[in-house]
Amino acid sequence: MMQPEEKGRKSDLVKYRLDSAETDLRSSRILLDADDYKGANNRAYYSIYHSIAAVLAMDGEAYKRHKDAIGNFNRKYVKSEIFSRELGRRIGHAFEIRNASDYNDFYIAVRSETEEQIATAEELLATVREYCQLRNYGDEN
Repeated sequence: MMQPEEKGRKSDLVKYRLDSAETDLRSSRILLDADDYKGANNRAYYSIYHSIAAVLAMDGEAYKRHKDAIGNFNRKYVKSEIFSRELGRRIGHAFEIRNASDYNDFYIAVRSETEEQIATAEELLATVREYCQLRNYGDEN
């Protein structure tokens, strides 16, 4: 969240996080094309994370741990079916794949799984952008 001396609106933070999600998604596609599946998994996951963080920012929420951000997103937005349960399941799977890609020395990333990660990131970002636009990017401070 913003520090007390920072100026800005929730809408600025939401836009920044959506832009970060888009940049991460572009990077994941480049890494996929370079056959760097672990790197592409990482960037696709971060696109997902920044999309989730944008939604949470609309409610003035921020979490230090990714697990907490995803858990709260699932509780508030997936359980209530603002975002589909299937998408929520795929987000959870993306978190697991990213952890395996980043921290398991013997994890072998494969193209088909990485393509699924990127597809999840694309779908979530598009859905979140639409949701944020419907709520006017959380302009109320």
